[in-house]
Amino acid sequence: MRPDPTSPDPSGRRRVLRTAAGAGIAAALPGLLPSLAQAAADPLVVGGLAVTCNLTLPVACTARNVLNQKSGSSALAYEYSRYNGWPEVKESLMSGRIQAAYMLAPLVMDLADKRIPVKIVSLGHRSGAVIMVRTDSTYQKFRDLAGKRIAVPSRFAVDFLFLRKMLAREGMSPKDIVLVEMAPADMPAALYAKAVDAYCTGEPFGAAAQRAGYARVLRMTRDEWRNYICCVLTVREELIRENRPLVQDLVDMVAGAGLWLDQSPANRDKAVQIAAGRRFFNQDPKILDFVMKNPSDRVTYGDLRMIRAEFDDLMQLSMEAGTLKAPVPYEKYVDDSFFKAVKPTAITL
Repeated sequence: MRPDPTSPDPSGRRRVLRTAAGAGIAAALPGLLPSLAQAAADPLVVGGLAVTCNLTLPVACTARNVLNQKSGSSALAYEYSRYNGWPEVKESLMSGRIQAAYMLAPLVMDLADKRIPVKIVSLGHRSGAVIMVRTDSTYQKFRDLAGKRIAVPSRFAVDFLFLRKMLAREGMSPKDIVLVEMAPADMPAALYAKAVDAYCTGEPFGAAAQRAGYARVLRMTRDEWRNYICCVLTVREELIRENRPLVQDLVDMVAGAGLWLDQSPANRDKAVQIAAGRRFFNQDPKILDFVMKNPSDRVTYGDLRMIRAEFDDLMQLSMEAGTLKAPVPYEKYVDDSFFKAVKPTAITL
C-alpha cells in the first residue's frame, strides 16, 4: 500500500534536494532573508500505523508544527504518513520512498542484517499489546486455545513473541495452535465473525472489540512483560549522513512527546483528540480514550531508552521463533548516538 495520499511528497530524495538547494541559496546570497532557505524544505515524511504504540508520532508532528508557527520557521517539520500494515511500511522504507518510520524492532534487525541501510534511533513506547478472546468463550488459560485460530500482525511482530511466551508457560508452542497473519485493523471483525478464536496485537484494536462488548482481554503485556518493546523509530542511514540535526530534533520531539503523554490524564486527552483526526489515525476518539484509561498504563511512553540487554533478549526470542537466523550485532541496526544526546522537547499543546 502506498502512503496516505494526503501526505505531501513521500520521496525523501526530493526533500533532501530541496533542503540542499535552500542551503545553497542562503550560502551564496547571505543578504537574503533566512526564510527563503527554510521555505525550500519539505517536511520529513514519517510512516506509521494507526496504533497507540505509535502515539508519540502524531504528538511529535503536531508539537513541532506549533513550535514552527511560533518561531516562523519551517526548517524542521514532520508529516505523518498512515499505513495499514507492517509489510507496506517495510517496503516503503526499503525502497527509500520514505526516510523514517515506526517499525517492528525484530523487522529492523532483519533488514539491517540483509544490508538495508536502516537504523533504530529511539523507542516509540512500552507495553501496549493484548491478547483478546470472545466474551462468550470459555478460554481462561492458553491451554484452552489448543487447536484454535489465533491472529498476529506478522511473524516479525513482537506481539507474536508475546504469544509464544504465553504459550510456553503452558508447555505449548505455536505448533499447538493455528497461526494466522492479519492486519491489526481486520482483527476485531474477524473475532466477531468467529473467523479467528483469538488475536494478539497492539492497541487500539483490542480496545475496539472490548469496548464494543464482544471481546475480553486474556492477557496484557503490562502484566506479563513489563519491559516489552515493539515499535521503534527507524531512519535510513542516508538521512543520518545528510541531516543529523533533523534526526536529532525528531528524536528530541518523540522523547518529549513520551514524557508529556505520561505526565497527566489531561495530556492524554489532548493526544487522543490529535491522533483521532483525519491527518493521523482517523479513528473513533472514544476507542483511543478507552486505551488511555483502561488501565492508564495499558501503554506507556515516558521511558524510551534503548537498552542493549533488552534488544539482546528480543533478538534471542526472535531466533527461537525462527524469524532471525543468527545474531545481528547491536551496532548494525541501532544508532544510539541520538538518544545519548537527547534533550526532550518541552511539549506545549
